[in-house]
Order: sequence, then C-alpha cells, then structure tokens
Amino acid sequence: MHTRPFGDHVVRCSIMAVSLVALGGCSVLTPAPASLTASPAQSPAQSTPQSPAAARAPKGAVPKSAPKRAPSDANIAAMLVAGNDVETAYSEQALAKSRDADIRKFATMTRMDHESMSRTVGALATKLKLKPSDDEAALILRDDAAERRGRFRDLEGFAYDSAYIHNEVASHTLLLAVIDESLAPAAKSAELRQLLAEVRPAIAAHMQHAEILAAKKARRR
Repeated sequence: MHTRPFGDHVVRCSIMAVSLVALGGCSVLTPAPASLTASPAQSPAQSTPQSPAAARAPKGAVPKSAPKRAPSDANIAAMLVAGNDVETAYSEQALAKSRDADIRKFATMTRMDHESMSRTVGALATKLKLKPSDDEAALILRDDAAERRGRFRDLEGFAYDSAYIHNEVASHTLLLAVIDESLAPAAKSAELRQLLAEVRPAIAAHMQHAEILAAKKARRR
C-alpha cells in the first residue's frame, strides 16, 4: 500500500483504484476530463464502452484497461465481504462522530443494509462451499478504507460530515463499477450472479442518497 499526502490533485493507488485492480492491475490515477470521454487523440470508435456506474465514477477513477485476469468466485465473494465490511465500518464511525440528523439516518440505514448483505453473502458462500479469498483488489479496498477512517477521525462537525458523505458517494460509485465491469461478468455460479444482481440496487440507492446529502452538506448553513 503506497500512501501519499491527501489532496484533490494527489495521485494515489487507493479505493479510487480498486476497480482498476479488479479489472487488471493497479495503475496510477490522473485527473480525467470532466466529460470522461476519449482523449482528442482517440476517436469515438476507439473508446472503451463504460457501464453507467463507471461513467459516473469520480475523475480519475474510471477503468482504463480491459480485464487481464478475471476474479474467481472465491475472489468475488471476498470482494463482497470486503465491501460490506468497509461500509459497515464507515457507518459505525459516522454514528460515533456525527451529530447531524441526516448523516446519522444515512449511516444507520447503510449499516443495516450492509450487515444484511454480509449475512446473505456468508450464507451463499457456505451453501456453495466457497471460502472467500482476498485478491489484491479486496486488500487495497480494506487498507485504503482504514487509512481514510484514520484521517476522518481528526475531523469534527461539518468537516467530518462533508468528508464522510462525499466519500460515501465515491465508494458506492466504485463498488457499482467493480460489480458491473468485473464481478458480474466473471461470476461462474448462477446463484452468485443472482446475488450480485440483487445487491446492486441497494448499493445504487445508497449512492444516490449520498449524492443528495453531499449536495446539502456542500456548504455550511
């Protein structure tokens, strides 16, 4: 895990790159054009189609290369476990630090939903006799989330609420991109593919709710 100072213009290999790892290796992230379209040297016909989630991902977070190695079903289960663990931990921190009613309501909802998803993933893994196996993408997701929570611990009040909810937009957007571009296409088990289809709407709803809150928390009242 390579850590560098936090900032809008800092290049990092982190959760903002977890979709790149799942899709074929971690690479350096650089700011992408706001339109997230092909560069001038690349014709529209040469551009790589993106899922809606990938197209909505924060600047610099959109996968730039085709998959090099598809994750196994055990890797997919591990990524789902990691994603739920990470979001539960973010929610628990928010409930411990925030006094904002909207933030606390959102954190309570996401904690309940991701804990429920975790139980569902665990039950399916047991049924399929799958032992979740963390790959590089899952490890990066966990490490980066721990680092972010460490930074968030130093924030208070509005600064914390704003950082938390904007991070929720980014993390859920990238989880959707990973599901669409890597996990769902690679899943061999029909039941695992069905589970991915079932959890996706909840993750999308969290992202949309977080976007609404992020707009509300953009400025101090």
